[in-house]
Amino acid sequence: MSDTPKNEDTLGTVLVQVQDDLRQLKHSLGKITISEKGETLDIQALDTAIRRTERGIRKRAEEYLKTVNKQLLILPSIEDLQKKTIQLPKWNPTLESFTDTCPQRGELPGPSPGEKHKSALTMRLLCNPAHPKNRAIMHQKFGIPLPDLHKKSANSETHHRVITGPTMSIVPGGHRNLARPEEDMRAGLTDWKSRCHKQLTWGKEPGPTHERTGRECTPTWTTKAPAPPPSATSKSTGYRSMMQGSNCLTPESHQNVPVLVPIAISKFPFTITEGRTDPMAADFCRFKQHYCLCWGNLVDALEALEKLLREFAVPLAKVCGERLADFGLGWDIGWRRAPPLMGLLSVLENREQVLDLVLRPGQRYTGEGGIEAAAIRIQSCWRRYLARTTYLRHCRRKWAAGTIAISWLMHAQMRRVRKALQARRFRQLENYRNRAQHLATNWKHIQSSKRTIIHIPSLGYSQSQRLSLKGFDVLQNIQISRLCDVRDENVEVIYVSPRHLGDDILHYYSSLLKLHGASEVGDAELTQSSSCIKRFTILTPDAVEYFPTHNMCLSTLLKYSPRTLQRIRNLIQGKEAYIVGGVAHVDDLAVADELGVPILGPEPVVAQLYGTKSGGRRIFAGAEVDVTPGQGDIYSLNQLHETLARLMTQNMDVQRWLFKVDSEQGGRGTAYCDVCHLSCYNWALQEYRRHGPDLWNTEWVQEPVLLRYLDEVPEWLAHHAQPAKTSCYPNWACFLKTFLRQGGVVEAYPPSDSVTCLTVDLLLEPGGVVTMLSCGDQLHGSCQLETVGSSVPQTSVCPDTLHSICMRVGRACLQRLIIGYVSLDLATFLNHSTLEQKVWAIDVDLRYSNQLAMTQMLLILTGGTLDCRTCRLEVPVPIKEKSSARQIAAKPPAANRYAVIGSRLFHTNLSMVYPTVFFKMCKAQGIGFDMKRKEGTVFALHDSSERGSLGMVTVSEDLQGALVTFARNLSVIQQEISSPKMQGETNFKDLIKDIEDVLQMTVQNNAQAVEDNKAAT
Repeated sequence: MSDTPKNEDTLGTVLVQVQDDLRQLKHSLGKITISEKGETLDIQALDTAIRRTERGIRKRAEEYLKTVNKQLLILPSIEDLQKKTIQLPKWNPTLESFTDTCPQRGELPGPSPGEKHKSALTMRLLCNPAHPKNRAIMHQKFGIPLPDLHKKSANSETHHRVITGPTMSIVPGGHRNLARPEEDMRAGLTDWKSRCHKQLTWGKEPGPTHERTGRECTPTWTTKAPAPPPSATSKSTGYRSMMQGSNCLTPESHQNVPVLVPIAISKFPFTITEGRTDPMAADFCRFKQHYCLCWGNLVDALEALEKLLREFAVPLAKVCGERLADFGLGWDIGWRRAPPLMGLLSVLENREQVLDLVLRPGQRYTGEGGIEAAAIRIQSCWRRYLARTTYLRHCRRKWAAGTIAISWLMHAQMRRVRKALQARRFRQLENYRNRAQHLATNWKHIQSSKRTIIHIPSLGYSQSQRLSLKGFDVLQNIQISRLCDVRDENVEVIYVSPRHLGDDILHYYSSLLKLHGASEVGDAELTQSSSCIKRFTILTPDAVEYFPTHNMCLSTLLKYSPRTLQRIRNLIQGKEAYIVGGVAHVDDLAVADELGVPILGPEPVVAQLYGTKSGGRRIFAGAEVDVTPGQGDIYSLNQLHETLARLMTQNMDVQRWLFKVDSEQGGRGTAYCDVCHLSCYNWALQEYRRHGPDLWNTEWVQEPVLLRYLDEVPEWLAHHAQPAKTSCYPNWACFLKTFLRQGGVVEAYPPSDSVTCLTVDLLLEPGGVVTMLSCGDQLHGSCQLETVGSSVPQTSVCPDTLHSICMRVGRACLQRLIIGYVSLDLATFLNHSTLEQKVWAIDVDLRYSNQLAMTQMLLILTGGTLDCRTCRLEVPVPIKEKSSARQIAAKPPAANRYAVIGSRLFHTNLSMVYPTVFFKMCKAQGIGFDMKRKEGTVFALHDSSERGSLGMVTVSEDLQGALVTFARNLSVIQQEISSPKMQGETNFKDLIKDIEDVLQMTVQNNAQAVEDNKAAT
């Protein structure tokens, strides 16, 4: 112990001061921002040098601390205690500096084996001072008198007497902490013994029971000193093992209330009030003394914590010294690096309360610099708002500029495409007109020579109509009977089918065409029948596979089918050819231009103008034929009401009024309303009878009735008008919406209980000739305004009258540049007032009709001719006996026949029967065609997949027989494919009922004719 320092030690103070100076220097260097004489100061290099110096000083301080601990803080040996007396510095701490916590575990330098024995003995004596032997040994060996715990003091009123004076930690191995003041370091062991003996008193009652051994142990006093720095505590292992089982008493409070306090968390807590630390507070001084050697790193953390508490106006914060030390030593401040908020708050013992206060909205603006912070925040928010608004405005303008640019580019592109399409369509129209002129010039030559007819049964309806039609491809394929045009030996047919046909359909039509002329025995007829199957070709556009659900018309599909177009070009190369379409469409011109052939039909624009209900009335007006009372081109509700009221006033005998949409076909867009539901009709009828028919035509007589009608017509229509087919338009409101949007006509239904409608098919040749091709009386289904079939030839109108009407209508169409196939609908009835037959022109369709297609099948089966001028169907009758050459050379005799045609018969149960099974079933029921007698039944198959629709033709010697055969066939088929539980959807029953009505009327007419003949004779 020769190197033990005898004088006052000031080296620790010097080291602390050096560290403070280095820290201040580092902060000063952080504020340097200028350069001198053009040379920039390398602050990072200075920072590195300062850090290196700090580490060196810290290392030297630790080495010094180890040396001092080894030389001064080891208690003297027990055997040398009487020989050597070491003068130790006095230790005179104040009582307020004691804390309530137990000493923290740490690692100190381990003592030698002899010192371990002495330390263990000393700690055993101090931990159990109540034992008599321990007091004797301490007094004998060390000269320290321990208090007698079995004696009561005058002031002991509680179980334990709490220490009110300063405390001291007993360090294993006899070490004392260097963080104490210098006067405490010079205090001797004797002075410490006397002070402890005077100030400490012990209770009488026995101490608490030990947790592990269960023995009764006496409480020990606890003196508390700051823990050694991390470099010293990391090496002390004996201290940690000794303090685990020790019990301690807490110091007495200021109110002298004896309380047994549990072990506290921190050894060096101190308080920060209103963001400022009291440098003279005992707890802060004790904390600063303990961490004096590393104080330079802790000052920054403490200043940051104080600043945070001041900024948020925290009134009280309790700091855990150990956490603050760990945070300060672990926080690398760097250059202008702010500490983390949660890291600072983690050093507080009441961090939950402080955190709640910090997170309170607006709390920052109540503390130090709150006004400036609020101003900064307001300015930053306002600047952010302005910047954000400017940015959003810029984005909107940029988006708008991009949208305008893209829109303009798209507009320019669409304009270029539109111009290109217009130019292309104009070129196609010019080519159509040129080819039409060529067709008109050479029509007679073409009709007498070999030619190819390209049949495209396209329905060029509007998109909304096409999408609303179910089975649109089947509807277009109903006219598959156009194949029968091959009955002319100079004609080859290319039929474009809207769907793929199966082998069974192809085989059926091949067999059907072989029957042409098969009943004749001549070689020429046999050759002709065998050549028919070689002169027709069925093609399907390859675009059908790509647009299966778009309901495109057949011309559009063919336009987008280059391979099919190329095949048609190969088939017609070097031949005279022309196209026979359906409902005109603009794509018909494109297909014709691609193929380079003319179209036997009007221009699409002309067809759209005159192919409507209103356009038909304009044609009839130009033809000067009788039309139904009515008016077309109605597009507003007021116009509808005024027109209807005027027509009802002028035609008092009409009982039902019809409303037809211009663009609809087949009775779909038709509604009706009966006059009998009008409340003022009886009064108006009385007024009509009172004035008489002659006087009624004056306006002043009709005015009261007209005004009354105007008042009641709107309500009358709303309550009593109804569509003819509710499947298309469920109520009047839906129908009226379409009627006013597309336009329509108002027409009178013929004022008779017996009305017959008939259809006449005309061919308006390009040369200007009008030819009647077919005529028949209509058959109706469920809707009386929808045509399902007809009886050929017609028997309702005088042939001369019919021919006159057809010629006038045909010439009116030719004047309007309408050529090709035209279908004319007429209505005939008996006028009760004059008892004369009247014929009204109802409608005109500018297309190839279903009746004409089925008539072609009828003619190729019977081998006969239909003379529409005389309304006679004549078929050749085979010669029964052998005749001479003169008789064979003569023309074979002809017989009259009547046929009933059903163009579209549908039954959902037909899809469950294959064609072969269906024909076997019909054969078993006696349904077939007799080629010798030219009588019987023939079917037309429309498709091979769904098989829900078909056509039927029955031929007989008289009209009544043909109607009966047709009705019987429908009844048999209905019974064969249906059951009581599965009837399916069909129009068979309605058609049978309509045929029965026609038969009854035919019987009555025949009876009336017989009576008239008898009366005449």
